Amino acid sequence: MGNLTSLAVQIQQAGGPEAMALVTVPVGDPGPGEVRVAHHAIGLNYIDVYQRSGLYPLPMPLQLGMEGAGVVEAVGEGVTHLSVGDRVAYAANPPGSYCQRRVMPAMNVCRLPDGISFETGAAMMLKGLTAQYLLKRTLPQGGLQPGDFVLFHAAAGGVGLIACQWAKALGLQLIGTAGSDEKCALALENGAKFAINYKTEDFAARVKDITGGQGVKVVYDSVGKDTWDKSLDCLQPFGLMATFGNASGPVPPFAPGVLAAKGSLYVTRQTLFSHITSRERTQAMADDLFAVVQSGAVNIRIDQRFPLANVQAAHRSLEARQTTGCTILLP
Repeated sequence: MGNLTSLAVQIQQAGGPEAMALVTVPVGDPGPGEVRVAHHAIGLNYIDVYQRSGLYPLPMPLQLGMEGAGVVEAVGEGVTHLSVGDRVAYAANPPGSYCQRRVMPAMNVCRLPDGISFETGAAMMLKGLTAQYLLKRTLPQGGLQPGDFVLFHAAAGGVGLIACQWAKALGLQLIGTAGSDEKCALALENGAKFAINYKTEDFAARVKDITGGQGVKVVYDSVGKDTWDKSLDCLQPFGLMATFGNASGPVPPFAPGVLAAKGSLYVTRQTLFSHITSRERTQAMADDLFAVVQSGAVNIRIDQRFPLANVQAAHRSLEARQTTGCTILLP
């Protein structure tokens, strides 16, 4: 099996979608702690754009992609939780999922329940595990109880639509923001209690209105620069500003005194990869995600599918805000 190859998407240097090229790479056998996975579907995520553009600098040349689903072809020494032939899905470092097959660390690769398709598995791992750590592990002082208000930006995106449904299942009143009336309608259909079109409305004023002047306990924000200042104004005293992405650009430096003036607020910058540093934690989070999907409480919407060869078009759609729900690449 030593002469296997795979088509893979690589960049030689950071840049726009045109920097991505489809190349053939050799794929060897897994070493200790590794597996070889043959992909059936690959997930597309905003972090891929950050890595491609150089916002998150990585060594070059770089094979992109953080998420995929497929079948285990070979298992390296010391890997006990997976066997050849297992259906699996993952969100994991290092990047490299934009390919037909790859050798990768086994730690974050999880067996995919039979009731969940490869396409769903590839679409939901990174976004679903992100929604899991946000709603279950990134909590304001005193936690969240049924009836509590939370604000979720980009509520019609991949993470957002999962969070809308999961928040409803937890009894939370999720206020979602999105950039069009159509996207607001989609958030409401998926369990958001309220939706605000931030292009036509002042979301901070609406949040105060919706919450009777109280504000929310937590803001979950992957937009970054454009939503930061007003998000702080949406929080109750001692509220939590949880930023987990920068779709509009990184948040500029701010003075901690601002947090005092707005009610002794908390701020955290979260990333999935801090949460999945052990096999046990990854599996526990994945089990929680699989259970909520299999129960029907959370439906994973795949609204866009692209052949792997059309990866440039996929990135352009994502960056132009033309996508809803999840997008997958098909090898």
